[in-house]
Amino acid sequence: MFVVVTYDVVEDRRRNKVMKTLKGYGRHVQKSVFECHLDPPRIEAMVRKLSGLIDPQKDSVRIYVIPPRALRKVIALGVGEVTREEKVVVV
Repeated sequence: MFVVVTYDVVEDRRRNKVMKTLKGYGRHVQKSVFECHLDPPRIEAMVRKLSGLIDPQKDSVRIYVIPPRALRKVIALGVGEVTREEKVVVV
């Protein structure tokens, strides 16, 4: 599944932890935005990790799961492109 994760974390230390965690799941495409290709168990694991890093009274993380059909309609302007799923060949 294609997942877009955005975050607004108030404190630098927490923000850095969120960013480092998300680097393990996807591609950093803008200051507070990651694009990921994840299966449901990885999405759940990511949500659990992020939940433990943020202050829910001050911070915000939004996770958008985009269906494959809708992904074809994503429009990217300017620098960069939409993260495409890497094809994996197992030999």
